[in-house]
Amino acid sequence: MRLSSGEFGGPETVEPVPAQVDPAVLGVLLHRHGWQRRGSAAGRYTRWTPPGGAAAGTSLLVPESRAYPDSEDLIGEALTALARSAAPSAREVLVSLAVPSDEVRWWRDTPPAPSGAAPWTEQERLRGAAHRMLLAGALAVRGRAGYYGARHRRQALTALEDVLVGPAPGGRLTAFVPVEPGRAVVVRLYEALYAVREAIDYRRTTGGMEAFDAAIGAGASRELTEALIALVSGSEGVRIALEWAPAAGVPAGCAPRPEPVEFSPGDLPALREAGARYLDDEPSLPVRVTGAVVRLRRSGPRGPGTVRLRVLAGAEIPYVRMQLDEEAYRIAGHAHLVGLPIRVVGRLESRGGFRRLAGATGVVPVQVDDAERDRLMKSLQENLDFFEEACAGEE
Repeated sequence: MRLSSGEFGGPETVEPVPAQVDPAVLGVLLHRHGWQRRGSAAGRYTRWTPPGGAAAGTSLLVPESRAYPDSEDLIGEALTALARSAAPSAREVLVSLAVPSDEVRWWRDTPPAPSGAAPWTEQERLRGAAHRMLLAGALAVRGRAGYYGARHRRQALTALEDVLVGPAPGGRLTAFVPVEPGRAVVVRLYEALYAVREAIDYRRTTGGMEAFDAAIGAGASRELTEALIALVSGSEGVRIALEWAPAAGVPAGCAPRPEPVEFSPGDLPALREAGARYLDDEPSLPVRVTGAVVRLRRSGPRGPGTVRLRVLAGAEIPYVRMQLDEEAYRIAGHAHLVGLPIRVVGRLESRGGFRRLAGATGVVPVQVDDAERDRLMKSLQENLDFFEEACAGEE
């Protein structure tokens, strides 16, 4: 299942190629996912049984190395058995073999429902919080900030397009983040989670919030604290664990087997305080933005108005709004009519999620090549109702 555009999607076919599977990697993954190693022919192969014992499914024969004469045949048979196995762990092993991936696991402890099954809302909460947490890690790869708002969001979502998510029985979920290009996201998340955990402990011990400020350098942000709040709220506690792809080795500076990071409802006040601090302390940014006018609006035929730009350069956000005086509004309107973008100077306000440009000045049209001009004119035609509405002076 893919993680894309903020949601978990449908199933994906995963077919590792026997000739490309390292027996040692297969063994590590089987052990990681709860398979039991049994007796074996010394130096030739090992036998693995699924979680729950042999009664839970067919056992696998895995060669010790490719030096064994029938190694590729045994690997092929093992992959076929995994594909037919009803054990959820079999699917996870196949995913990791097909696409070398670091694994992020979430456990959310909640009071059991009367039926013993997890309510639908609990599953949605877990999935939503997991997505927000990975997104926070992807944002931190783009640069350190206490609050991102709309900045870098498009690039961060693109970095998560190939993430796969396994089944989520009970309060558990596993995401498979491909090493290429996703390892940087997992490493940053690893560092940020530990930094937040230490900052919470420091807050409890000393009453100070300075550790949260330092945690920004490790990738902590309001987006991460909000993901943790969503994950912890309504639970009895959560754990987050990371496992590195055995085929890619351990990233520099990281523990080979990181201990799970745990958070509890008692951490919520510190997390909320940190999130508010990150929001308040993130400054507005001076920028010079080039963008295509996609909407114009003012209350009458004359006077100042509001303009919305699709950002082409100058800021890591998709759109920005600004208030312009009458002359600047007229320039923006004329540029829109002839299919030209405009350039404007101002300050991106953090309070609006970096979606609003304050103090906008120096509005000038920008020349573009014919292909870009044609594309902008097509956009104008598709959004002509917005422009006619603005010219009519209607709200």
